[in-house]
Amino acid sequence: MNATYPVQLITPQEKDTLFKQYENRLLYTNKAEIYGCCIKLLTELEPIKNEWEDNFYTMSENIRSHGRLIVLQEPNQPLTVKYDPYTKTAFLINIDYYGWIKSIALSVAADILEDEHRIYSVHGAAIDIGCTGISIIAPSGTGKTTHSWGLLRLPNGRLVSDDWYFVRLSSREPLAFGSEKNCYIEADIGKIWKEYERLVDKATFDEKGRAVVNVRWIVGAGGVIPMTTIRKIILLKRDPTDKHIITPLSPDEALQYLLEHDFCNPHQLVRNERKTELHTDFFRKYFAQTQVYLVNTTGTPQQTQDEIRKTLALT
Repeated sequence: MNATYPVQLITPQEKDTLFKQYENRLLYTNKAEIYGCCIKLLTELEPIKNEWEDNFYTMSENIRSHGRLIVLQEPNQPLTVKYDPYTKTAFLINIDYYGWIKSIALSVAADILEDEHRIYSVHGAAIDIGCTGISIIAPSGTGKTTHSWGLLRLPNGRLVSDDWYFVRLSSREPLAFGSEKNCYIEADIGKIWKEYERLVDKATFDEKGRAVVNVRWIVGAGGVIPMTTIRKIILLKRDPTDKHIITPLSPDEALQYLLEHDFCNPHQLVRNERKTELHTDFFRKYFAQTQVYLVNTTGTPQQTQDEIRKTLALT
């Protein structure tokens, strides 16, 4: 589901006014730990609170929040996000799709970490295959979830993150760190890869046909790890007019692809010249430290997965 919500930047004074307007309606609160950031949810919607608690690691209530999400339903108002980048506070009005809510929470954490600590985020998957980190980064609808979960089926595959991770760069290889306790999936993952049918059968799906699930039920407790060293990156596209399936990319070619696709991240809250320069500089360095391939996913999931495994020397 592509992000189509508008983001309106507001001032701290406007944030204070909105909070006073809504604070009596905020029945539920929960603090999540997102790679060291304390992100607080305030909402009147119990189903959203429940999915949030299943999705993220819990932060102690004694820790002061670094960022906040206020999630509300407001009749006769348009769907919108209002974000104060100074206090890292987001108001989500009439957004009932949990996938967007969790992504905005991750984007708030990303805004904090890149501004204050030069730790950057990637809207992509990170899988560890025999102590080699593989990342899949892709525009929506090209198969990121399908192929990250496909790689996880390997006997030595371990999940760091299937949707969003954080990266520390240094003079050595880049380290990727996970961001969520559990995954938010669509039911069709069990139809594509039969190994996950039991996982889907156990899940309780929301009104959008998705569910927060614990993949450890399938891969075991050791199948989910907090970090990996990224050595290879797969970028995805879906272009039936291009007969090439696998194309090795130089760092400059990979960066150009990301720039053409808005960094493959539709959930950026602040879009300005400074942020674009920060993200561009990060990905330039990231790609220079890894091997990058562009994969065209026009074949069946099984055919494309086989090609990915051959390219990465995983078969």
